[in-house]
Amino acid sequence: MKARHKRLALILGGLAVLGIAVTMVLTAFRDNLVFSFTPSDVIAQKAPQERAFRVGGLVVAGSVRREGIRVNFQVTDTVKTIPVIYQGILPDLFREGKGVVAQGKLGADGVFQASEVLAKHDENYMPPDAAHAIEQAQKAQRTLVKPST
Repeated sequence: MKARHKRLALILGGLAVLGIAVTMVLTAFRDNLVFSFTPSDVIAQKAPQERAFRVGGLVVAGSVRREGIRVNFQVTDTVKTIPVIYQGILPDLFREGKGVVAQGKLGADGVFQASEVLAKHDENYMPPDAAHAIEQAQKAQRTLVKPST
């Protein structure tokens, strides 16, 4: 075999290995990619039904019910609300009326089965869409509640 043919075979072999490696990395990335949605998006069926995703918003005041380590609560973007069930220990910053992001899957019954709950004291931990929806709803509410003069 000529040196030219050896070099060509080596280059083609290297490209094949590189192509396989890129395919494996992209497949792993796609499998681990988790999108964030607001409760309005989930109710409008924009969220995937068969994959895990994140839902972000505010914990509805008075909605938290604890049964041992199982916790039921509702998440809202001030427009729509969805029920969430989580089994485990909640973060210390989890509070009613505060921002939360829950990761999991939507059940056939419309209840979000969370596998992980993340909480922070403000909306900085929420997906941008949820923070924007809450901000817009608060502006609309302030406009409606203007005192008459």
